[in-house]
Amino acid sequence: MFLSVFDIFKIGVGPSSSHTMGPMLAAARFLDALREGRDRAPGTKAPARIEASLHGSLAFTGKGHATDRAVILGLLGFRPETLDPEEAERREAALRSVGQIDIPGVGPLAFDPDKDVVFDYGPALPGHANGMALRSFDAAGNLHLAETYYSIGGGFVLTEGELGNTSLKGGDAGVTRPYPFASAAEMLSMGEASGLGIAAMKRANEVAGGHDTLDTDLDRLWVVMDACIDRGLATDGTLPGGLKVRRRARAIHQALLAERGSNAVQPHTVNDWLSVYAMAVNEENAAGGRVVTAPTNGAAGVVPAVIRYYRDHCVGASHEGIRDFLLTAAAVGGIIKTNASISGAEVGCQGEVGSAAAMAAAGLCAALGGSNAQIENAAEIALEHHLGMTCDPARGLVQVPCIERNGLGAIKAVAAASLALRGDGIHVVPLDACIETMRQTGLDMSVKYKETSTGGLAVNLPGC
Repeated sequence: MFLSVFDIFKIGVGPSSSHTMGPMLAAARFLDALREGRDRAPGTKAPARIEASLHGSLAFTGKGHATDRAVILGLLGFRPETLDPEEAERREAALRSVGQIDIPGVGPLAFDPDKDVVFDYGPALPGHANGMALRSFDAAGNLHLAETYYSIGGGFVLTEGELGNTSLKGGDAGVTRPYPFASAAEMLSMGEASGLGIAAMKRANEVAGGHDTLDTDLDRLWVVMDACIDRGLATDGTLPGGLKVRRRARAIHQALLAERGSNAVQPHTVNDWLSVYAMAVNEENAAGGRVVTAPTNGAAGVVPAVIRYYRDHCVGASHEGIRDFLLTAAAVGGIIKTNASISGAEVGCQGEVGSAAAMAAAGLCAALGGSNAQIENAAEIALEHHLGMTCDPARGLVQVPCIERNGLGAIKAVAAASLALRGDGIHVVPLDACIETMRQTGLDMSVKYKETSTGGLAVNLPGC
């Protein structure tokens, strides 16, 4: 299985890749299935009504993640990467007034957003903690078409039938890659045999798939990430959802700017810069803004924060270094997703912020000239010290503890890269062993701590 850098980094909208982007894409895919009509129930007439049900984590934290709205927008034909917020609001309001969706190629279907998106708080569907079912009925009430979708993290969506086919979990089957590593051990072995760095091998794999605009597309990813940081640093106010969380990035950033040149600045203030870059992104994400999955929305601040740190604070930073950062980070993210998970609903936040920190540590180490062994070591250090981290968002919102957690993840990533660069790459725990430990820990973790908001901070925070 090959996971492209553009599988790991997707441009989309907040607040969640698995709970917002995934359900939106699933609903849009169901529209395509309706148009094709291949799997409709025999003997049924044209579809006249449509409904959706959310299960597992999608139900328990769906309100806080705006999952119901994501389904509605997907059925209206919107997709995360191209969503126009103003147009989405206008069309959603029109739908609520008429109770009907007019689907090109299908026709009008009755749909009441308040009744036809059902939160099912019973047992999760068998395939994954993030499951949803979409159904259409003909005018006589007969089931016309039904499909089950799983949002498996990072904006990846699979049908029930696709779930067992690993070749469909990202990438394109049938393309020969020159460096088809699926583990860190294979990555290091191929790098040693070829004499190439991880970024160069990842680049060769992308080009082999016909990606002839690779640098342009990598630059676009960074432009969107960088713009997200800038928006977050410039915006005040209170985040939506009822927790009344105040945006803090702008005030912190202004204070940091005012301190520049002062003899009173403490050496550890660099941690504040890292934190504020990450918090800016995750405040934007919490507000439903435009972000890049890195590898998820809930962990979207770590990689951009460390790239911004590299660009603005590190000696010798370059544009090519940013490209190498993204390629290396994606290589590590792909290995983690292939062999464990990046889904908080599946393995807790160790799979989200932990994976993001490993990716960022690897990327920074590569950009600063680290060897392949040092890069693998950096990723392992960062992931190892997130093992066991739970996903327990208060009120199901991607705000507490998610926003600050990204800041600390960025700090750990830089510390991990620095430690690795001080060594020769030889270390005790291989990255592959750390990834397997994360997978096993996720399996053992109580469902209370896997994005259901039924344990941890979500139940011990006063007022929640």
